Amino acid sequence: MSATRKLPVGAQVVDRGVHVRVWAPKRRRVEVVLDDPDSGNRYPLLGEGGGYFSGTIEPMAAGSLYRFRLDGEGLFPDPASRFQPRGPHGPSQVVDPTSYRWSDKGWKGIELRGQVLYELHVGTFTREGTWASATDALSTLQGICSVVEVLPVADFAGDFGWGYDGVNLFAPTRLYGSPDDFRRFVDRAHSLGLGVVLDVVYNHLGSDGNYLAQFADNYFSQRHATEWGPAINYDGDQSGPVRELVLANAGYWIDEFHVDGLRLDATQSIFDDSTPSVLTEIGERVRRSAGRRKTIVVSENEPQETNLLRAPEEGGNGLDASWNDDFHHSALVALTGHADAYFSDHGGTAQELLSAMKHGYLFQGQRYAWQGKRRGAPAFGIAPERFVTFLENHDQVANSGRGERLYRRAAPGRLRAMRGLLMLGPCTPMLFQGEEFGSSAPFLYFAHNEGELAALVRKGRSEFIAQFPGWKTEEARKALADPSRRSTFEACKLDAGERASDAAFAPFFRDLFALRRSDPTVSAQAANGMDGAVLAADAFVLRLFGSSSADDRLIVVNLGRDRELVPAPEPLLAPPRGSCWSLLWSSDDLRYGGDGAASPETEDGWRLRGESTVLLGAAGANHE
Repeated sequence: MSATRKLPVGAQVVDRGVHVRVWAPKRRRVEVVLDDPDSGNRYPLLGEGGGYFSGTIEPMAAGSLYRFRLDGEGLFPDPASRFQPRGPHGPSQVVDPTSYRWSDKGWKGIELRGQVLYELHVGTFTREGTWASATDALSTLQGICSVVEVLPVADFAGDFGWGYDGVNLFAPTRLYGSPDDFRRFVDRAHSLGLGVVLDVVYNHLGSDGNYLAQFADNYFSQRHATEWGPAINYDGDQSGPVRELVLANAGYWIDEFHVDGLRLDATQSIFDDSTPSVLTEIGERVRRSAGRRKTIVVSENEPQETNLLRAPEEGGNGLDASWNDDFHHSALVALTGHADAYFSDHGGTAQELLSAMKHGYLFQGQRYAWQGKRRGAPAFGIAPERFVTFLENHDQVANSGRGERLYRRAAPGRLRAMRGLLMLGPCTPMLFQGEEFGSSAPFLYFAHNEGELAALVRKGRSEFIAQFPGWKTEEARKALADPSRRSTFEACKLDAGERASDAAFAPFFRDLFALRRSDPTVSAQAANGMDGAVLAADAFVLRLFGSSSADDRLIVVNLGRDRELVPAPEPLLAPPRGSCWSLLWSSDDLRYGGDGAASPETEDGWRLRGESTVLLGAAGANHE
């Protein structure tokens, strides 16, 4: 391989033309064919050994369209294409990443502590559904979040989709604009003080538009499979080039697009029995590609394996954070009262919510009845900031069947209280697009397919939703939105007018974000320790210890009715010596649509307002 190449494979602009390199071990002859195959523009590549073919083609330049002819047959896109202007079935385009002039040279990246994430799907974040329109709308997120987490953008077949069935790992989908449009989005985010994390899928690839099998038989595992299709081959025969392709991709987004980290989809389906694990190497590649910039790598892991977060020297993978589904499930049960299907092992109690704040996962090796087996691993010693908590995300909103937002399913006061806990608690909170202003748009499952594949997707979605008893009947399942219809996709687009007109939601999240950033104890995310106690089945207190006792903070959550604690024999409720508790924030503030803020501590004891969360700090002289 040329020492000057940035990526091990793909087309790279060089001084005289374009250097092309591809791994095709099942082929004896590989030719590059420029856009017009009838013009005779065919250029053979030389075999290097190990299944690689390469060569410099002088007539090619940035913007050239090309495909591969393999053993004299077919025309196939580049497995490492940087752009597919006509989609996965069309030709690849040469992209010169050095032509973009970045303006973020002073950007230092992000570290996990202190962040508030915001999950965003480019195709529905704005009515236009493009990088350009999303770039224009980024300023609306200032003061609400600090990191934008973008759903997958690797190109996929069809005119719309979530992005989890990508087939061109290095090609930002043409549906949202050009690769430089993506760069402008990141550049603009950085200018606004917002980090960008990209969701990537390294457990499987989509089927439509996937031509990898034309180049090699070993891209996919012969021993492992996922629920979405064949697993990627990380530890089998000829897995080295496959592994390097994915590692190069992880570094590519950091290096060429300046993103500040990755979110790894469904890591339980990334199978690798080798040492070090590819997950460990992904984290290392991200950090190495970032140079002096700080980055984060977040995992999604349904079995809740905590080794992902432990250091490599402790036998872990050294990733930075993981999504905490347990908190979400308990919170949803508390908010909606429904505990069926995969929510059935959660009670939505004060104890569960408090334990999630203190310990991260609720299931750390206990039996999980829904799956009929033990779930999770011990998380003791892992800092709370490394657990990403949320009330909504793309999966969970869509899994409600109708794609309804929580504000339509939960009592307003209780939802404000839960959101207060989310934003003030010591874990890393994440919002879902539109949550901050009460979007009326649903978020449904959509994936543009046709024919047999569309029918299979509809069937699979219907069977998945049927785990919820209310959606088991044929009549209910017929009411599900068809994922392949454009109207399903269009219904999910956010309405910019709603963002501008909602007076109740806007100050709520802005106040909480400002408080999370400015309060020294809240922002420390329990760096000095915390403790908590259950006050009732639906009420609890969480005490965050400050650098001194005067900096302690109390988060008091009551999801039930008004409750009096007279007496109040709970030591965590006692103020620091010489002080009393002062109200710093209340979810019941009139500005948020509540009934009015009031301190829960009185001369006669404690009175917890129903369906409210308050933040208290020490102030003044203690009352004798």
